[in-house]
Amino acid sequence: MALFKCLGFKLRRRGKGTDARVTGDLEENGDLKKLGVKRLFTCDEVEKFTMNLSRSRLIAYGGFSMVYLAQFPDSMLAAVKIMDLSSERFQRVYKQELDILLQIQHENIVKFLGNCDNGEEGMLVFEYVPNGTLQEKLHGGVDGRKSLSWRNRMAIAFQLAKAIEYLHDKCPLPIVHGDIKASNILLDKKYNSKLCDFGSAKMGFSSTILPPSANRMMLGSPGYTDPHYLRTGIASKKNDIYSYGIIVLELISGFEALSSDNGERLISKAGTILRDSSKVIEMVDSKLNGAYNLEEAKAMVSLAGFCLGDSPSLRPSASEILDTITSKISSMAINSVQV
Repeated sequence: MALFKCLGFKLRRRGKGTDARVTGDLEENGDLKKLGVKRLFTCDEVEKFTMNLSRSRLIAYGGFSMVYLAQFPDSMLAAVKIMDLSSERFQRVYKQELDILLQIQHENIVKFLGNCDNGEEGMLVFEYVPNGTLQEKLHGGVDGRKSLSWRNRMAIAFQLAKAIEYLHDKCPLPIVHGDIKASNILLDKKYNSKLCDFGSAKMGFSSTILPPSANRMMLGSPGYTDPHYLRTGIASKKNDIYSYGIIVLELISGFEALSSDNGERLISKAGTILRDSSKVIEMVDSKLNGAYNLEEAKAMVSLAGFCLGDSPSLRPSASEILDTITSKISSMAINSVQV
């Protein structure tokens, strides 16, 4: 579609109706952050708030989606994810993500504000999280920005586990995220984490979901995907736990899950410390300049090892992960961290 071949595309309209879960024009609704319900936006509003999908407002893009920065009349910023609906597969992914987003709300999951669907493009509107992704903060190179402190990193690990616990055990129907990775972890002004991108998520499975078929998307991303899932095609909550273990290793070491230089997987590079946590000092991120707690690093490596175990049934639950971090990490106030 033209949407993904150039940046000057215009939204196609079915009409200018004002169907909305919140009635009235947005300007009359006041601060959108105070609304307790999701809103159905119009194409005109999406174009207006993104300056007609200006190139300067493009902040991210993927295989069949683009994300634009939007500004509402009350000056609140938002992110608008525009998805191609030209095929049944893309329509299915959009509906699946929308269905899940309408069910969830958690402080460590990016807040969903509403959507717009004109038949050819699907638009999902989220809160804008200003500090980029964990991928950028850990692996973005030297750009003059302050590296994440050890305290920040431990808080991110704890908050991500809280988000996973909520999805797995505290939603009305259990949810498997399916694509937990550093680029899907957003950071707010205080470097608190917010999990995003539910395009691969599955809802309503107590323990496992069906093996992939020819018309079903594979779960996960290179470097983060559970080898057990790759071998068997059987997905479960424990796939998210495996991916979480990789994130913990990234936070400790500063290395990418899959090296962009030589394609080496982090789990292979970390084999030595996973077998013997006393050697963790050899892999702690040099950007920390020694400002970390060695005993906490050892405890987190040990936790990562359990998460990355070959047998999914022996991996900890998100609740068990939270219990471990709470008992082992004493260097910070866990719930909110400020740089």
